[in-house]
Amino acid sequence: MKKIVILGSTGSIGTNTLDVIRRFPDHFQVVGLTARSNNVKLEEQIRRFKPKVVSLSDEKAALALGKKFRRAGVEVLAGEAGTVEVARMAESDLVVSGMVGGAGLLPTFSAVQSGKSVALANKETLVMAGEIIQREALRKKVQILPIDSEHSAIFQVMVSERPQDVRRIILTASGGPLLRFSNKAKRTVSPREALAHPTWKMGPKISIDSATLMNKGFEIMEARWLFDAPPEKIDVVIHHQSIIHSMVEFVDRSVVAQMGLPDMRVPISYALHYPERAPLSLPSLSLDEIGQLTFEKPDLKAFPLLSCAYEALKAGGSVPAVLNAANEEAVEAFLSEKIGFLNIHKVIRRTMDAHLPTAIRTLDDVISADRGARLEARRQIQRCSA
Repeated sequence: MKKIVILGSTGSIGTNTLDVIRRFPDHFQVVGLTARSNNVKLEEQIRRFKPKVVSLSDEKAALALGKKFRRAGVEVLAGEAGTVEVARMAESDLVVSGMVGGAGLLPTFSAVQSGKSVALANKETLVMAGEIIQREALRKKVQILPIDSEHSAIFQVMVSERPQDVRRIILTASGGPLLRFSNKAKRTVSPREALAHPTWKMGPKISIDSATLMNKGFEIMEARWLFDAPPEKIDVVIHHQSIIHSMVEFVDRSVVAQMGLPDMRVPISYALHYPERAPLSLPSLSLDEIGQLTFEKPDLKAFPLLSCAYEALKAGGSVPAVLNAANEEAVEAFLSEKIGFLNIHKVIRRTMDAHLPTAIRTLDDVISADRGARLEARRQIQRCSA
């Protein structure tokens, strides 16, 4: 019986993870859950999965929840400290990191530091502090198992291959809901339009990241640390159908792809059961029904944040953390209709240009760069909205 902690249990990754766990009651036991503020859904999950410890970032909601479960033996913690405590639970075997944004960095690092293997969906952890996380995972002899469909695909392709035989990694991108929009049309696009992803059901932040292709930029950075691949060995191709989740080209020019219908429960199940596979009662891929798979180069002028991601990755140091912080602030401002869609790039570009890169040696260095970038990004948001 594998004991599981889920960070971000009420979000898209968390609920899909619990759906997989529900199908295998003899394989998994949920021992800890965390959520930001959705106390209603967390309460449902507590009653269904009976974890020993939960945590809510919202302290008032945590207090109310604690009163409800005082006699049921469920410990309810609060705030960032509570999330970290759940991530470090002594009895857990695997921590699923499904939190959104930079808030996932400290709990995920804490899990690794405590000797827990991590099934990682929170890509910002590796974007901001990839070298630190991988160094700590190596020191503690724990695994970082990717949950993102793209990185899970690469992981599955490479699991029996030698790293030195890889020529390049090819990440596929659906292109998001605005792939065919002109810049003129993007200027007036609404949050509702930008959230309408054609193939994946995701939370609002990652949906906007998909519309700008910042999500793919983050995946380039994530792949760099997961697979120890330099930026020049990581390519992106637009594949609108989201059937090929990614590919690897080897030195003999063979290209191996991992395919399947777009459903996050597949890579989640793979990570939970690794190194085994378990049967899932989901629809099968039928290529004759799909008929055609298409591919095209991403237009870097239409999606300039892809170039920003390569630039940040090559610069290293504090720049990736600055890119992430500026993106989070800009996306939030767009979703709350303070700035237009095209201003997301403007805010990020100006924040990066205003930053003086520094070396990153510790997690405190990362957090310091993150805080400074958020202040600058907020100034740029004010400029854009004035």
